[in-house]
Amino acid sequence: MITDDLIQIPVNAFAYELIREELLPDLMGKEASRILYWAGKNLARKYPVETVEDILAFFEKAGWGTLTIVEQKRREMQLELTGPLVTERYRNKRETTYQMEAGFIAQQLQQQRKVITEAYEEQKKRSNKVLFIVQWDAKDTIEE
Repeated sequence: MITDDLIQIPVNAFAYELIREELLPDLMGKEASRILYWAGKNLARKYPVETVEDILAFFEKAGWGTLTIVEQKRREMQLELTGPLVTERYRNKRETTYQMEAGFIAQQLQQQRKVITEAYEEQKKRSNKVLFIVQWDAKDTIEE
């Protein structure tokens, strides 16, 4: 379990990026995006939250960046991720993926709404943002 004390320990961004952008893609190869999406869903199952606001707070605590709601419709939600790591990845022109974050968002909303949910990323490199489009079908319910 991650405690508040652990959250207060500063993490070197270089160390995080070494694992995230160098080691993991080497280990996972061509399947990295799919595996990261599944890993994000798995993390959401281990760290469930009750509200959308809790998802936003989790992103801050995890150091993933600032997640904000851009638009909310009946069957879709758009969220935007910004922050120093996003900016730095674009500045260094790294080919990166935000599938772990997309999977995390999809699973959290699926657990909250009790319907099958998918999330897609759109990288907005010129504005140093990532847009997540989250979609669900109210008829496609899940059982607990």
